[in-house]
Amino acid sequence: MEDPKQKLKLKREVGLMGAVSLIAGTMIGSGIFMTPQTVVGSIGSTGASLVVWASCGLLVILVSFCYAELGTINQESGGEYIYILRTFGPVMAFVLVFSSVFFVRPAGIAGMGLGFAQYVVAPFYSDCQPPVLVVKCVAAAAILTLGIVNCINVRLSMSVQVFFTVAKVLALAVIIIGGLVMLIQGHTENFDDSFKNTNLGINPIGIAFYQGLWSYDGFNNLNYVTEELKRPEVNLPRAIIIAISLVTGLYLLVNVSYLTVMTPRELVSSSAVAVTWGSKVLGSWGWIMSIAAALSAFGSLNGTFFSGGRVCFVAAREGHMPDILAMAHVHRLTPSPALIFSTIISLIVLIPGDFQSIVNYFSFTAWFFYGITVSGLLYLKIKKPDLPRSYRVPFVLPVLVIIASIFLVLAPIIDKPQIEFLYVTLFVLSGAVFYIPFIHYKLCPGLLNKLTVFLQLMLEVAPAEKNL
Repeated sequence: MEDPKQKLKLKREVGLMGAVSLIAGTMIGSGIFMTPQTVVGSIGSTGASLVVWASCGLLVILVSFCYAELGTINQESGGEYIYILRTFGPVMAFVLVFSSVFFVRPAGIAGMGLGFAQYVVAPFYSDCQPPVLVVKCVAAAAILTLGIVNCINVRLSMSVQVFFTVAKVLALAVIIIGGLVMLIQGHTENFDDSFKNTNLGINPIGIAFYQGLWSYDGFNNLNYVTEELKRPEVNLPRAIIIAISLVTGLYLLVNVSYLTVMTPRELVSSSAVAVTWGSKVLGSWGWIMSIAAALSAFGSLNGTFFSGGRVCFVAAREGHMPDILAMAHVHRLTPSPALIFSTIISLIVLIPGDFQSIVNYFSFTAWFFYGITVSGLLYLKIKKPDLPRSYRVPFVLPVLVIIASIFLVLAPIIDKPQIEFLYVTLFVLSGAVFYIPFIHYKLCPGLLNKLTVFLQLMLEVAPAEKNL
């Protein structure tokens, strides 16, 4: 008979296939169907846009190698949060989780929801832009649906992830094959003088990278669920290498296909680039690409939900969020309170947000913390080189990543300052202000304890311990 005093544990149910699907399936989402036109519009030429996409892939591969080493040093779930907590302490970790829980993750979920909704409604508004209210309602329905799926069962959410990963890879394969056929037929005119009109300013390059890197985001998702990964010391680095190499190759080929079929002007003016591509290549069957893009975005949204709820869960377990968020359902063994909380915040962010702004502010904040996280790896290499780890990267890799992160954070501000980036920066730094009264001095503990007990009974949840 099971000991009633024993705490619950999240099960290790994510194997190598599920891990690769979680990374690749989250990375390949709405981005590759929504941001290519913005990359070309920002950087100004077809050749430079392909250089941006290749550079984004290279940068993400370098960052993911650093994350693989961090994940084998510390096999706790939580990703950047737990790595920063163990290297820079609780204040910086709280600033991260505050920004992540209240902005970065919800913004990512809202952006993917908008990408999904844009393609779902596109066939019904072929001659005009779809109403914003309709798009946001469809996005909200998708967010609610996946919130429920992830609360029900880990295996169900992983099955959804694997299915949609296969579907989206097949969709990208159709785009790649269609583009290659056009190239073989001699349609190379869009690549003549391909670097003409390139914008070499710091701001255009920074914004182009923001948009491109949005499509690669999700490379770190497996680090958020390390405690649910089978044999993490082996499967973590292996899944990262397989998934990101696959995605980078697919993205380059897809962009070549887009640029073969459409002129840069057509690409920039398109609100749903896959639909425009489909109408030119597939004719009356072009609507298939709208469904494919919607399925892709839906799978990415599911992966973000799966990992994003775990950040909130781990932060609560470390005392940086209310205790209720560190609990799991007593029967389903899913962190349902954290998932419900993430769903609510994402719906709130969705209300005022538009896709392009969400992408820019998300990338700005995310790369600030990616740089700090990789700085922690540099610290561990210098101060604690003897820590056991099954995977190591050369010392120069984290140095290159930190330099790239500094550029990405400062580029849009230095060249063309915008007041919105100041607001985002102030919001991030405000986490330190909240830390002092609510975490360090623990104000209002009585009220929180009563609320925790009430929610614990209502949601049928109990504390969950680390699974190492």
